[in-house]
Amino acid sequence: MSIIKRNTYFPTLPSVFDNFFGADVLRGADFNLPSVNIAETEDGFRVEVAAPGMQKDDFQIEVDNNLMTISAEKKNESETKKENYTHREFSHTSFKRSFTLPASVNGEAIEAKYENGILNIHIPKREEAKRKPARTVSIN
Repeated sequence: MSIIKRNTYFPTLPSVFDNFFGADVLRGADFNLPSVNIAETEDGFRVEVAAPGMQKDDFQIEVDNNLMTISAEKKNESETKKENYTHREFSHTSFKRSFTLPASVNGEAIEAKYENGILNIHIPKREEAKRKPARTVSIN
């Protein structure tokens, strides 16, 4: 085993970033991904995607076999021309998230609605996957 001497006069690059941004910023931070809530109900699954400032036409939901992909893209451009100058601004926002659907869902009957900055997706369960009420079995 050899001993490695480290120069402690200059901090290492990762420690500089950790000190400046905080330790969690550089590890697994998703800067452009919206928050998603997923809840299971008796009849299916409810997916809520927080995407304020978007319009319903900005979204695309695609189901391929058991993979549901939600994507959105929004472009803004503005230009102001005056006598001596031109001021132009533009922005582009996009994201794409994919979710593996369980075999218990009916992928053909998925419904979506965008309201108040939230994309609500209802994924119904197949009839055979829904919970049945308890029943009594008679003993012969």
